[in-house]
Amino acid sequence: MTQIKICGLTREADIDYVNEAKPDYIGFVLNFPKSRRNLTPERAAALKSRLSPDIKAVGVFVDRPEDEVVRAVETVGLDVIQLHGHENDAYIATLRERTALPTWKASKIQTANDLAAAEKSAADEILLDNGYGTGEAFDWSLAAGIERPFLLAGGLTPENIPQAIRTLHPKLVDISSGVETDGRKDRNKILAAVRAARDS
Repeated sequence: MTQIKICGLTREADIDYVNEAKPDYIGFVLNFPKSRRNLTPERAAALKSRLSPDIKAVGVFVDRPEDEVVRAVETVGLDVIQLHGHENDAYIATLRERTALPTWKASKIQTANDLAAAEKSAADEILLDNGYGTGEAFDWSLAAGIERPFLLAGGLTPENIPQAIRTLHPKLVDISSGVETDGRKDRNKILAAVRAARDS
């Protein structure tokens, strides 16, 4: 069964919505001021205290110093580290050694070469995305020949999740803007997205 992650939670209400919907993972964007979903680790820790223990918390980082990521892992109580910048395999190895947490690495997929590079990543899981928070899908046909299991993000909505799962068979679908209305997480869309993943 394909798992689902609801990313970019920022409010207590968002936590209440996912506690009701029961996705497999949720995501906090940490120490990345360019994102409107940015949180400090302290704020994320407060939100995590409301989260159902059945749901795993992912910390999303973009080109942050290793020490900062390790501190955030401890402050929030993260279950997974997700990297969205230019982090290399040596960086991933260091984090794995220092935190013992699984690491996901996002790759921007625009060409077959991008896909080939993503497949070689030392990360525990690779996340295929269009461009980090654009809310648009990449050309899914590029992933047709991938041999490594992968996670899928970019342009997902409750409506197209079934097609994505049928077409690409990802291990996990990662959705953020697709479950928002006017820039805020929408309870009904979150419930619909999780239902779509579970039923596919």
